[in-house]
Amino acid sequence: MTQSIPSHKQACDSPLVSNLPQSAFRSSSQLSNSHGPGYAKLNRRDGAGGWSPLVSNKYQWLEIDLGERTEVTAVATQGRYGSSDWVNGYFLMFSDTGHNWRQYRQEDSIGAFSGNTNADSVVMHKFQQPVFTQFLRVLPLDWNPNGRVGLRLEAYGCRYKSDVVSFEGTSYLLFRTTGPSTRNLLSMNFKSRHNTGILMHVEGQHGQTLTLELLKGKLFLHLRKGTLQWRGTSGDFHTTASSGSLLDDQHWHRVTMEHLRGRVNFTVDKTTQQTNHISFGGVPAVGSEHSRRNFHGCLENVLYNDVNVIEMARDQQLSIMGNVTFSCPETVAMPVTFASPESFLRLPWEAARDGLAVSLQLRTWNKVGLLVTFDLRHQAGTLWLYLSEAKLRTKNSLRPGMALNDGQWHSVDLSTQRDRLVLAVDKADTFTTTTSLPVMPRCPSTEDDGGCRNPFGVFQGCMRLIHRDNTLVDLIKVQQMVIGNFSDLQMDMCGIIDRCSPSHCEHGGKCTQAWSTFHCNCSSTGYAGATCHSSIYEPSCEAYKHQGNTSGFYHIDVDGSGPIKPQLIYCNMSDKAWMVIQHNNTELTKLRASSGISQHLAHFNYSADTEQLGALITQAEYCEQELSYHCKKSRLLNTPDGAPFTWWVGRLGEAHTYWGGALPSSQQCACGLQDDCAEPARFCNCDSDLDAWYQNPANDSGVLSHKDHLPVRLLAVGDINRPGSEAAYRVGPLQCYGDKDFWNAAYFNKETSYLHFPTFHGELSADISFFFKTSSSSGVFLENLGIKDFIRIELSSPTEIVFSFDVGNGPFEVRVETPMDLNDERWHHVRAERNVKEASLHVDHLPGARQKAPADGHIHLQLNSQLFVGRRNTRLTACADWLCGTASRQKGFLGCIRTLKLNGNTLDLEERANITPGVRPGCPGHCNTYGGLCQNQGHCVERHNGFTCDCSVSAYTGTFCHKEVSAYFRPGTSVTYVFRELSGNASTQSSYLYSDLSLRGENVSLSFSTSQTPALLLYVSSYHREYLAVFLNRNGQLDVKYKLQSNKEAEVFRSNTRNLANGQLHRVSIRRHAESLSVQVRQILPSCQMSDKSSELDPEIARLNSLGFTGCLSVVQFNAVAPLKAALLYPHTSTVTVSGTLTESNCGSSSSSSPYAAETTHSLLGKADPFGTVGTGEPVVNAISSVIAVVIFVILAALAIMARFLYRRKETCPTQEPKGVKSEDSPETLFSNDPNSQGVINDNQKEYFI
Repeated sequence: MTQSIPSHKQACDSPLVSNLPQSAFRSSSQLSNSHGPGYAKLNRRDGAGGWSPLVSNKYQWLEIDLGERTEVTAVATQGRYGSSDWVNGYFLMFSDTGHNWRQYRQEDSIGAFSGNTNADSVVMHKFQQPVFTQFLRVLPLDWNPNGRVGLRLEAYGCRYKSDVVSFEGTSYLLFRTTGPSTRNLLSMNFKSRHNTGILMHVEGQHGQTLTLELLKGKLFLHLRKGTLQWRGTSGDFHTTASSGSLLDDQHWHRVTMEHLRGRVNFTVDKTTQQTNHISFGGVPAVGSEHSRRNFHGCLENVLYNDVNVIEMARDQQLSIMGNVTFSCPETVAMPVTFASPESFLRLPWEAARDGLAVSLQLRTWNKVGLLVTFDLRHQAGTLWLYLSEAKLRTKNSLRPGMALNDGQWHSVDLSTQRDRLVLAVDKADTFTTTTSLPVMPRCPSTEDDGGCRNPFGVFQGCMRLIHRDNTLVDLIKVQQMVIGNFSDLQMDMCGIIDRCSPSHCEHGGKCTQAWSTFHCNCSSTGYAGATCHSSIYEPSCEAYKHQGNTSGFYHIDVDGSGPIKPQLIYCNMSDKAWMVIQHNNTELTKLRASSGISQHLAHFNYSADTEQLGALITQAEYCEQELSYHCKKSRLLNTPDGAPFTWWVGRLGEAHTYWGGALPSSQQCACGLQDDCAEPARFCNCDSDLDAWYQNPANDSGVLSHKDHLPVRLLAVGDINRPGSEAAYRVGPLQCYGDKDFWNAAYFNKETSYLHFPTFHGELSADISFFFKTSSSSGVFLENLGIKDFIRIELSSPTEIVFSFDVGNGPFEVRVETPMDLNDERWHHVRAERNVKEASLHVDHLPGARQKAPADGHIHLQLNSQLFVGRRNTRLTACADWLCGTASRQKGFLGCIRTLKLNGNTLDLEERANITPGVRPGCPGHCNTYGGLCQNQGHCVERHNGFTCDCSVSAYTGTFCHKEVSAYFRPGTSVTYVFRELSGNASTQSSYLYSDLSLRGENVSLSFSTSQTPALLLYVSSYHREYLAVFLNRNGQLDVKYKLQSNKEAEVFRSNTRNLANGQLHRVSIRRHAESLSVQVRQILPSCQMSDKSSELDPEIARLNSLGFTGCLSVVQFNAVAPLKAALLYPHTSTVTVSGTLTESNCGSSSSSSPYAAETTHSLLGKADPFGTVGTGEPVVNAISSVIAVVIFVILAALAIMARFLYRRKETCPTQEPKGVKSEDSPETLFSNDPNSQGVINDNQKEYFI
């Protein structure tokens, strides 16, 4: 048992061993009388100068009896005087009885103590927590290889006062308090003989109860709410907390509970009632509403408000019920631990003539393991008893009992009588069967007499009370090697450890364990890794956007590995990444006057909780929430001088009396701030109190944008109780954009530059993530040092990242090599994690690297220096290769680091860079990395924080120029787009867009769908009557008619595609360069259709045009111009003429148009070429007046056409309702990169009809 030492306690460091008689020393053996254990006193030279065993091996031990229970705080060792004998490492055991030993474990559950390196120096270890014991035992682990085990020892501590009381399972003490107290402190130690029993029961004045109960080796605290009804029950017990595990190991354990002003440090809800009735060791039968087993064991030093309860019981100052004694008798049940795969115990045994019997108790976490095997008489075979899937089995497949790998003690009884086999588990589940002999063939004889190979797995766990034919096996004699044989056993102790208590699984991960390890099940937690530490989600919509994701629902984990849970949030990806957080009422709510109701209260419950909302708002760059009020004879804020009738409550619970669009604390509406209210003397429109509904914009609406006040949690509407009063309000969803952490960056422009931050605290779990870009071949990203521990991440070469650390087990490295250079001035993402089980390192989306941690090594990372970013800590004047790699010996890192997060907390690099020489805040140049997200000829534009996609020269729109612009055409609908040649004084940029005459090729694309044949899809003509026509013939096949010279006849080229007038969407790409024409056709999943008309047409084209067209056109593009996009988004531009009804549609896209579609995760990385891939079919090659060669490719029945001077027309499928278009693009940039240029139109104009 260990416990904390009060700060006011006097020093407890007196020598405990030096004055003991020789009879207080025992050992496993001694080399001679002069090497006996009595000579093992520190700095003594008598005898042979210390203790040495007869044989130096790991089964030797030295034991010291301190005479009584003593508080031990330190231990010191020496080797044997004047010799080459010393111990390099050892285990320290303690016990109250000299049996049932327990291993003392240091910090991080390290069991081994480091010893000596010579015979004379003294090595002392001060305990972090004292041990209270009478017996100490030292087990040597390693010794001088050129000598033998040699040891002298001293322990330090002080006398320990112990008052003990023992309960036998039916007795208890009844202690009545004298009255109420503002502070109640209870402390005690306990030692239990059983795994279940009530230690303490408290009853309050009003029937409230508090019970501390041991249940299956764990300590539970139960609370009863009293005599009042609670959740439909009266006086039920409810488990509120549990702590500890394996507490039935017959060792002392400590419990404390503190009641202070109604608060208890170990209780549910952190509240309790005043107590005046306490029982120890059990519960009184009178008035008890439950029947639980009383405690069977010992209590020690029970203090209640500084009152010694055991002393009062001894003096008969309280009631004693049943058989209570004031000592702690020990039961001797010597356990043995099978700690490793090499552990075994072999016992001699002559089975009885008529049968045999074997019984034992076992304790394990493992599901498999061989328990017992023995030969039967008369060559009847070998019987095997083993665990499989945590069930007990023999070869006959008997499976009695429940799962036995729960860490509890279970009894097993096996007996045979003639042909009957009886197997019982925990004295309850008994199975009897008739078996034929032999049970299992005997082991074949082997030349090396190595015995049978174990086919059932190795048992790792504890056993005790092993009986052969009802005779207890004397394990003391086995330990002394008098009987039997064994290997790698821990005698007289059960070394089981509960690796799930406390659990290292984070964020709700479920812990399961085996003998030497544990496993965390992270399913459904939103976290991953060996301990469920790292979040699998991004911290913001901004982060999702820069992975190429479009609008949709995403899980947001704002603090990564921190305590705040992930939340499903809608991300609206436009030019900004908006988080849209809904609540329970975003609709317009109408109110009418009602008698007896003076105020209407509306509560708003959001899809995120208060903690999540606070973190999301704090991290965002900007937040807003719409707040509107419509009124009829209902005043709002009662301006200018009256008390507000209506107010709202923000996130922190404070009331606010300003309205949307106004400043905080102004008690105004938006019109008051803009000085345009309906009544100038008022600051809100509704405060005019007119007996009529205000119409927009005369109502009071606006957005709240003060982040500290958002979101609106409650709205109180007051002026609705007068006859004729009516009102309506709307509180919109909370909307935020930006991520202050995501673009937080620093640029290190000198090798000597660095940033420093407070010490990183990641003792048990540490995750570090950041982005970097550099042109340097190596450098240290960050480093933090302790006395011996350290943690570091570095670029060791252009293709390798190294994550290194030391937590006391020696240096540890995880390396990731990349197939490409990392010093390419592009952003790269590094994620490193270290926990008690493993360390991992990931770079970008490449396969990560992992290294397992030692099973029983140090686990706490203890750092004390500042965290250095961009350079190693110069405190290291000399650096060994194992501590400082190649990069670590350099001066520092050159380049940019951003979004540096440690355990979910973002370091503010920009703030620190503003005051640090050699480091600049921010880091431009994002398009090198994210420019590929701009699709369909979209252009990446740099911003200070991130980038945007300029879609002005693309036929697409949207965040990444990914959204198809589609329109639906009906007969009579047409779009005319005029390409104009500019005069010589026009700018080069304008000429690039407007001039056609000098073009040597065209790049034209469109998508269409129709069920009409024949049908004209596209017609392009010039002033010189040169033209291109694309149409479907009567068979639905695609024809291309091209005439580029007015003195030559037009040529028709027909594709061998199937019928394209099938109502499905087809994509057409036409590309011409000089004398080569390429046509591609590709089928798209959605279905739509389209039409065309023009004047002065070729007779065949005119006939087709007169038929009209019904269908859909999408993403029409001519070189750098998008005419359909211009017609839909900017129909009033001078270059565009729209006739008839042109309706925007979504026929070009298979995605839902609903902004709140079902949750999806989109990835646009690696999107295919929008024109498809050229097929491998044989091309059709013809000559056009010996000038132009035409090559037609057909792919999946999709069509793409390109022409020289091209006018395009496009239509899309109809939607249920026409939808207005909100574009991010400027109308001018659709036609010219230079909006200020003044083009002069000449006679050479070309018209293109779609």
